[in-house]
Amino acid sequence: MQSTSENILKGTTTVGLVFDGGVILATERRATMGNMIASKKAKKVYQIADRIGMTTAGGVGDAQQLARWVQVECSLYNIRRGREMSVGAAASVLSNILNNNRMMPYYVQLLVGGVDSGGPSIYSVDALGGASPEDDIVATGSGSPFAYGVLEDRFEKNMPEKDCVDLAIRALRSAMRRDSASGEDISVVVITKDKYEEFMEKGIQK
Repeated sequence: MQSTSENILKGTTTVGLVFDGGVILATERRATMGNMIASKKAKKVYQIADRIGMTTAGGVGDAQQLARWVQVECSLYNIRRGREMSVGAAASVLSNILNNNRMMPYYVQLLVGGVDSGGPSIYSVDALGGASPEDDIVATGSGSPFAYGVLEDRFEKNMPEKDCVDLAIRALRSAMRRDSASGEDISVVVITKDKYEEFMEKGIQK
């Protein structure tokens, strides 16, 4: 991952899955700077609304600024309209921000996922503001080809929550074994209409 153009931090694996009743967002926690491990506790998933989360791949500083920005936009929307912003609307807000900064882009690739009145959904948002809805599974970052190998092989529609959590961890573990820029612990977020819960893999195992 990267914080500035002069101080490049890169390498991430994030995954998103839609299950029967909710969404799983999961990331590993290693940040690299070239061949050096810059952090073993990098935060790559943010809660941006009551039932919406965002994963980040790319620049650390850019990701943090975007997370703060969209958190404010979601809060203002709730205050003004008396209801939560939808997942698609949150993805559109990020898309507009990124599209309006094409000349000086934010170096990020984002997943926005959560549950609203229309049910669970995940959107992929690129650095130039392209926002695409994802059907069931998605992965981003340098380890995503390895994560996709596991997700595409084992994912089934309407999987229960526990199986989706296990699959997300399995996909990230596969990427962490093969991608040197991905590693350390795993952070998993489970979002349903009733909860937004974040766990570390070690806590899930306990």
